[in-house]
Order: sequence, then C-alpha cells, then structure tokens
Amino acid sequence: MLNAFVVVWRESLEAMLVIGVLLSWIARQAQPGVLRRGLWLGVLAGVALAMLLGFATYAAQGQFAGQSLEVFQLAMVLIASALIVQMVLWMHRHGRTMKRELEAQAARAAGAWGIGAVTAMAVAREGAETVVFLYGLFAEAGPGQLARLSGAAVAGFVLAAATSWIVARGARFLSYRTLFRASAIALLLIANALLVNGVDRMIAMDWLPPLLDPVWDMSAVLEDSRGAGRLLADFVGYRARPAGILLAASLAFWTLMLWRLGRLDRTRSSA
Repeated sequence: MLNAFVVVWRESLEAMLVIGVLLSWIARQAQPGVLRRGLWLGVLAGVALAMLLGFATYAAQGQFAGQSLEVFQLAMVLIASALIVQMVLWMHRHGRTMKRELEAQAARAAGAWGIGAVTAMAVAREGAETVVFLYGLFAEAGPGQLARLSGAAVAGFVLAAATSWIVARGARFLSYRTLFRASAIALLLIANALLVNGVDRMIAMDWLPPLLDPVWDMSAVLEDSRGAGRLLADFVGYRARPAGILLAASLAFWTLMLWRLGRLDRTRSSA
C-alpha cells in the first residue's frame, strides 16, 4: 500500500508544481484571465488523456489470457520500474531549472491555447506515468489488496494537494527540493521492488535461471508473505528466501543508480 501512496503523491505533486509555476507566471501577464482559462482547460485535457490511457491499458489486458497475459503484466511491471528510474534521473538533472524552463515554454506559447497545450502535455505525462505505475503495482497485488491500493492512491493524491498548498504558502519547514530528494529515495526503493517482482516472474516463466535458490532462508525470522515482511517485500523488494539472480539484479540496479546519480552531480558541479 505504501508504494502506491508514495508514487501517486510524488506524481501528483509534480503535476501540481507545474500548475503552480504556470499560474504564478500567468498572474504577471497582461491578460491573466484568458490565460488562466486556457490553463485549466489544459489540465482537464491532460487528465482526460491519462484516463484514456488507463482505459486502453485495461482493454488491452482483456485481449490476453494465460501466458500472454503474464507476459503483458511482466512488461508493464518492468516498464513501471524503468519509468520511475527515468523520472528520478530527470528531476535530479532538471529540478533546479524546471521553473525557468516552464516559464520559457509559457512565454513561447501562443496565447491561451498555447498555455493549455503546455499544461495538458505536462499533466498528461504525469498522469500517464501514474497509470503505468499503478498497473504495475496492481499486477502484483492479490484480489483482497486492490481496494487498499486504491485507497492508498487516493490518500497520496490528497496529501499531494495538501503538500502543494503548504509549500505554496511559504512554509519554511517544507521545500520542494527537500521533498523531492526524500521522495527520490523512496521511489528508487519502489523501482527496485518492481524489478525484483519482474525477475521473480521471469524465473517462474523459466526465462531466467535462479542460479542459487535460495541463497539464504530468513523465513523463520521475517516472512515475506505477511506483516512487516510483506510491507518490505512490496516496498523494497525484500525476499526471505531469495534466489541468486534476484540478488544479482538488485545489486546491479543500485550500482547503476549510484553511479548515474554521482555522475549527474559531478557534471552539475563542473558546470
């Protein structure tokens, strides 16, 4: 449940940040009323595009059965993991300049329709990523968990709205930079968990060899099927009896992420 909560909170917060930046820019323009209407029409269009993607994903799932459905769900889980990584890296690279870039795009846009298009694309991107993430999480959930995952997603959206409102009011104990740094860690943990779930599926489908199964057995101490162990399994990819290939995949993931983030930091420092 925590993974759905964090993902929806972060994605919604980014979309609300975009809207807030554009509203602030519009307030300084000659005809703010017209531009503001264009922005809110763009928000509605972006939400509609994200919903269409959700319906299309659900309809596509209905066309598969048996192993084809398993392959489709595996692909969505791995895509969700890759999108989370891409989002974290993009924000790490562009977070400091995002406000200037958005205002530059708004200045180049032609009137209300241009502002609406900029807003629609931003909201649709965040909404589309959320749809893919939630599908990846739902694909791993049991029938009894779907309602709780949906509730966690709604709670994440509500918290994003509250967070955006607090930061917009200038609360000194909250800043977008601090929030995004903390959430980036949580998102990478979720991305690793999705990757581990995908590798688990590929082992079960005989696409990958387990190498050594299990490497150790912690089930007597902390099971991964219930309680705290289940929470860790969903959120960070914990396995009480991990196969060797799972550990190798997770180690490769964190090695690559630390190297890539470190490289971005060095590039930014030299610039």
